Amino acid sequence: MTPFDTLETRSEEVREAALFDLLRAQIEQAKTGAAYWAKTLAGIDPETVTDRSALARLPLLRKSDLASMQESAPPFAGMTAGDIGAFPHLFLSPGPIAEPEPRAPRDGRTHWRMERALHAAGFRAGDRAANCFSYHLTPAGFMFDRALAELSCAVFPGGVGASETQAQAMRRFNLNGYVGTPDFLEVILDKADEVGAPVTSMEKALVTAGPLFPALRERYQARGVRVRQCYGTAELGLVAYETDDITQGMALDEECVVEIVRPGTGEPVAAGEVGEVIVTTFSAGYPLIRFATGDLSALGAAVVDEAGRTAPRLKGWMGRADQSAKVRGMFIHPSQVAAAIKGFPEIAKARLEITETEGRDAMRLLCETPATPDPALLERVAEAVRTACNLRAEVGFVAPGALPNDGKVIDDRRAPAA
Repeated sequence: MTPFDTLETRSEEVREAALFDLLRAQIEQAKTGAAYWAKTLAGIDPETVTDRSALARLPLLRKSDLASMQESAPPFAGMTAGDIGAFPHLFLSPGPIAEPEPRAPRDGRTHWRMERALHAAGFRAGDRAANCFSYHLTPAGFMFDRALAELSCAVFPGGVGASETQAQAMRRFNLNGYVGTPDFLEVILDKADEVGAPVTSMEKALVTAGPLFPALRERYQARGVRVRQCYGTAELGLVAYETDDITQGMALDEECVVEIVRPGTGEPVAAGEVGEVIVTTFSAGYPLIRFATGDLSALGAAVVDEAGRTAPRLKGWMGRADQSAKVRGMFIHPSQVAAAIKGFPEIAKARLEITETEGRDAMRLLCETPATPDPALLERVAEAVRTACNLRAEVGFVAPGALPNDGKVIDDRRAPAA
């Protein structure tokens, strides 16, 4: 395999410098072009955002807040630049969350940047691809349709459902590529086998929007189909994608900045630690700065693959960061746990365990500390929890590394309601 472009083979230093040049320009442009960002970043001098620690001081924009924000200031909560009529497409995803499709950047690349993932999955000019994402209401179909066109591939806009018709199209057009959810291609191929007209032309696939289980990947491989997956969102476009070596995780997209933070905060975690995925993109029409996806993952070290790509690797989707729980009639959020321990530099990491015995809820905050703590610290932490959460919790101390690396700040161990 060859890299998509020279951006994929940059050194870490060159990549970081280039991304932060783009970031400073994006902050300046967002402040002057979009009402929301003008207010949110009013006190920020773009020239001071020179590294990751400076970036971490900027506020988060949570995806979970978008629906209510857009309801208060329709259609896009003041986050877009320019007139709404300048966007080629307008979408309404479940939530409901409104999403625009800005015009393509000056270099001709699409707003969602899916070309890079398709290239890594083996798609090339002249390929014939079935696009089995929906073209209705949401952007997924267009995200891949436009990217495939940029790669000079022919596209059959199959959308979702109608597996027998999809199989007919694959045979009639001799389609050799597929984009869609991980399991739907198998549904189509099985349907073709069932009616006695198997599809033999399929060679490659790029999948997302669902889990690609190892057993499913192996079944595709047995059929001669090379499958790769990518990770992105309707708002951000591409975030990460698999390359030749699938054991190393997904390479970060070269045209966004990815951070991993402790859930409920904007504070970066240590390398390799599980946390919430935060992404900044460089769209002029729809700037998104420190966009909190609500997804959990971890960043691994950069890996040089067979094509010479040097990007850091994302370990894939590892759950949701929204771990809110209702205790004794009150909601507890990860941000409250973060607030409770913020004033204690002795605490490296904390985890709130919620249990239930004979109908009574109980909370216990476990805190990693590097040395045996002063007993007075326990009392101060317990008081901080009461202040932040309006509930009492037992506090315990454990050694560094004792808490699981799974991104959980709140661990609700109660049995689910019947």
